[in-house]
Amino acid sequence: MKPSLILPLAGAAAAFLLVAAGPDQEKPPPGAAEAIAKALPAEAYAKPAKPRKVLVFARTAGFRHASIPTGKVALTELGKKTGAFETVVSDDLANFEPDNIDQFDAIVFLSTTMDVFMPPQEALKGMSDVERKDVEVRVERLKKSLMDFVKGGKGFVGIHAATDTFYNWSEYGEMIGGYFDGHPWNAGNQVSIKVEPGQENHPLVAMFEGKNLDFKEEIYQFKAPYDSEKYHMLLRLDTDKTDMKVGGINRTDKDFGVAWARSWGDGRVFYCSLGHNDHIFWDPTVLRHYLAGIQWAIGDYKVKIDK
Repeated sequence: MKPSLILPLAGAAAAFLLVAAGPDQEKPPPGAAEAIAKALPAEAYAKPAKPRKVLVFARTAGFRHASIPTGKVALTELGKKTGAFETVVSDDLANFEPDNIDQFDAIVFLSTTMDVFMPPQEALKGMSDVERKDVEVRVERLKKSLMDFVKGGKGFVGIHAATDTFYNWSEYGEMIGGYFDGHPWNAGNQVSIKVEPGQENHPLVAMFEGKNLDFKEEIYQFKAPYDSEKYHMLLRLDTDKTDMKVGGINRTDKDFGVAWARSWGDGRVFYCSLGHNDHIFWDPTVLRHYLAGIQWAIGDYKVKIDK
């Protein structure tokens, strides 16, 4: 694939925001574009087999993370700078229709929350029984379309609150690997993230060089169907270097996965829970980790996973 024309990031980000800010005119914090520009990797991990297109979907029906605008810019510039993929940032549900979804090589759920294929409750209240039935039919069609997309050989990437999504759709929970069960470590807590023991040289986490990342970040714990033995674990919370006296810890096994990869049918699923705080999206190591995971999910980075 020919590399895209790279504009100076401040100008590119400004142009991007005019298109992608949405009805609420969301914007990243001042200085975010410059920080992202400095943190971006210089090149892709693998040459794209063909021009690649990734949908970044950040619709929310529950809590909406303030870091979403920063994540949109970071993912867009990550693909552009490295030439690894073109990013389409859109919450338009039409992209999930069977006739449209195959234009993409991977779908990224960026801090989505709750039932994102459903209209807002206010809209549902004003609908007739026939209109509600049409909505239900459409939701089921979109769910099947997404599952067929991934199982058929494409990629799915979940970032942060993607596990706080579709609680009433068990197949989604199985695919992504678990559901959000609270965050004992809040945005202001200092945490330490370690590479899964034995995986220090694995290409999806080799950029950590076997070292911990220490920063302030909201860290999730997960509930069923979470089972870290079923996935290729990549990152975990280091419980020996993180305050374990915080309130709200439900698990007693110290199993706080942060990132993992897995196959799903003939497709590939990559999940990383980092992304609550804006600074995560300009951390050079995390950006390289995202890039590796996305390129693997697309199918260009030929990396072996165990499960």
